[in-house]
Amino acid sequence: MMRPILVVILVLTAAFVGWLTFQSYQSRHGGQPYGNPFALTDQRGQPITEQAFRGHPSAVFFGFTHCPEVCPTTLYELDGWLKKLGDEGKDINAYFVSIDPERDTPEAMNTYVTNVSNRITGITGESDKVAAMAKSFGIYARKVPLDGGDYTMDHTASVLLLDKKGDFFGTIAYGESGDTALAKLKRLAAKG
Repeated sequence: MMRPILVVILVLTAAFVGWLTFQSYQSRHGGQPYGNPFALTDQRGQPITEQAFRGHPSAVFFGFTHCPEVCPTTLYELDGWLKKLGDEGKDINAYFVSIDPERDTPEAMNTYVTNVSNRITGITGESDKVAAMAKSFGIYARKVPLDGGDYTMDHTASVLLLDKKGDFFGTIAYGESGDTALAKLKRLAAKG
């Protein structure tokens, strides 16, 4: 008897957190194109700007290639959701933006991303430009030193959904149910 109640509580909590995130982004950006202009580099070494997020719906995830769990899981799930959508989601472009450009060169991003998906484009660049882009999208990212001189990165773990004008459309939270994520991507494809 307790298990169904616990499931309902968890689902309602996840929905509430998603709603709060959406309200926060909406209030900060008020219908304006999301994020500031940027000039970075894609995984093939080609220039990429905010125009990549215009003209089609986009799913954007900020992470790093040395991430032990959240990033590979999210990219793998995102690729799977896009595959499940098939033709319905063919216009959704997906991006993986590195918040660790010191280690995530275009070559490192290309190797990492192509091992997961042919639908996701990796983005990296100069540290200050990446940090400015992440901040303008409301992404939290912080370098955390580890023993032995190494480091990891703490960061926002949600996939941002942008409509074809580059406006904020919603998020997919880390660990959100696959059915809910698919429903959000279907809405994005239909309205984006």
